[in-house]
Amino acid sequence: QYLASESTFYRVLKEANQLKHRERSKPARKVIKPKALKATGPNQVYTWDITYLPTQVKGVFFYLYLVLDVYSRKIVGWQVHNEELSALAADLITDICYREGVIEQQVTLHSDNGSPMKGATMLATLQELGVVPSFSRPSVSNDNPYSESLFRTLKYRPEYPEQRFENLSAGRQWVKSFVGWYNKEHLHSGIKFVTPAQRHAGEDVAILIKRKNVYQKAKSAHPERWSGKTRNWDYINEVNLNPEKSKS
Repeated sequence: QYLASESTFYRVLKEANQLKHRERSKPARKVIKPKALKATGPNQVYTWDITYLPTQVKGVFFYLYLVLDVYSRKIVGWQVHNEELSALAADLITDICYREGVIEQQVTLHSDNGSPMKGATMLATLQELGVVPSFSRPSVSNDNPYSESLFRTLKYRPEYPEQRFENLSAGRQWVKSFVGWYNKEHLHSGIKFVTPAQRHAGEDVAILIKRKNVYQKAKSAHPERWSGKTRNWDYINEVNLNPEKSKS
């Protein structure tokens, strides 16, 4: 016998306040996307994470702590340890803030939800330094794309050891070499092919103006060689992390 449609049953249940979680297990927690962050200069938004470095003992790893400035893409701090601890992460952030001259409420630090990121020591240190914490949604790597991309660059370098790291000193030495190359030699495609160190220091403005002039002169001298516009060397004024989707 037909009584009513499914939508009618749901409407009646809703009016009677019966559409709610009734199991003993906890209801699913609604996870909100992290707040959109915008950097218009260096030392405004940092992102960080920890990745594994394999050792010669199967199942044992060293842990690389890496902090990136989203605006300049410069690695502003790193450490390699044989364990993951909130206190070690707190020491790293403290060192970075002093070296970069960070003042209270200047920097937002974005990370995932790992225990070193949300440990009591780390959170207390951030509060003391005046650094604003920001966290990804659980198990959503896309919320921390800059750190994920950096780790991929690191582990796909031709110089990345085929053999596992022999000891902690070897791991630290390799990472030190990588950071030097990445910050001072790597012409980063995401920041118009300048190095992160150049952009962090504000040197990219003059470099991009010079490049733009070179390209314009080349096109003026031989316009027949150009089918369209020259490469866009305009300065990147802002960088966004987890931006809001534009409404179409």
